[in-house]
Amino acid sequence: MMLPLALLALGGLAAAVAPRMLARAQWPDREPVLALWVWQCVVAAVLMCCVLAMALTGAAAWEAVQTHVFAHAPTGVVEAYALHAYGPWSGTLAVVLAGGGLWTAAMLAREVVRTRAVRRRRRAELLDRSPLMPGEAPGGNRLVVLEDDRPGAWWLTGPEPRLAITTGALRRLDRRQLDAVLAHEQGHERARHDWLLHCSGALAAGFPQVPVFAAFREEMHRLVELAADDVASRRFGRLTVALALVGINEDRAVFGPCPGGSAQVPQRVDRLLSAAPRLAPVRRLQLTAAAALVPVVPLLMTFAPGLRALG
Repeated sequence: MMLPLALLALGGLAAAVAPRMLARAQWPDREPVLALWVWQCVVAAVLMCCVLAMALTGAAAWEAVQTHVFAHAPTGVVEAYALHAYGPWSGTLAVVLAGGGLWTAAMLAREVVRTRAVRRRRRAELLDRSPLMPGEAPGGNRLVVLEDDRPGAWWLTGPEPRLAITTGALRRLDRRQLDAVLAHEQGHERARHDWLLHCSGALAAGFPQVPVFAAFREEMHRLVELAADDVASRRFGRLTVALALVGINEDRAVFGPCPGGSAQVPQRVDRLLSAAPRLAPVRRLQLTAAAALVPVVPLLMTFAPGLRALG
C-alpha cells in the first residue's frame, strides 16, 4: 500500500508547491509560452499520480483489474508489487479515485457541450448582425465587420473560424494597430489556446476545492493573452500592440484606480512598454526539460519495482 500512498503524496506535494513557486517567480511574464508548458506538466503530473494510484489499488482489490494491469507481465514482476499486502482499504481508495476520474470526464464532456452551444449561439448572433450577401458562400470570408460604435475585436473558433471586428475599432485604430489585433487573435487560433481554457475551466469547475486547478484556470486566462501579445509584438512591435490594447479597451473602464471588466489589460500594457528581456536560451531549455521531468517522476516511481524485478 506504500506505493499508491507515495504517489498520492507526490501529487499533493506537486499541487501545493508548484503553484506557489510559479507565483513567486518573475520569469513567467517574460516567457508566457514556457509558463504554459510548465503549468500543463504540473497538472499532468497530479492527474497521473491519481491514475497510477487507482490502477495499483484496483489491481490489489480485484483479480480482473490485476489481469488487465499486469497483462503478459512475468510472475516476478507482479510479486514485486506485493499487491496482497495492500489491505482492505485498497478497494475503497480505488473506487474513490475512479469516481474522481469519472467526474473529471463528465466535467470535460459538459465543457465541450457548453462550448458548442455557446459557439452556435454566437455564430447565430454574428449571422444575424452580418447576414450573408447574395452569392456569398458560408464560411468563405474569415473577416466580419460589425456596425458598432464600441471598439471590439474577437476570434470565433470552430470549424469555420471568423475574426469579428467592429466599426468602432476600425475608426479608432490605424492600419498597423489593426494588423496587430489580427495577429493577436491569430496567435490564439494557431496555439489552440481555446483547448487550454476549456480543460482548465473543466478541472476548476469539477474540483472547486482543489486550489491547483483554480490557479491553473486563472493562469491559463492570463498567460494565453500574454503569449498572443508576444506573437503580435514580434511582427508589429510592442508599442503598436500596447496602443491597440489601449484603443480597444479605453472605453471599458479598465484603466484607473477601480478597473472593471478586463482588469489585466493595464498589466499587459505595462508589460509591453517595459520590454523586459527574455530568458537566455540555455535557461529556457533548462526550465523546459525540468518541467518535462515532472510527469515522468510518478511513472518512474510506479515502474521501479517491476524494473528491479526484471533486473
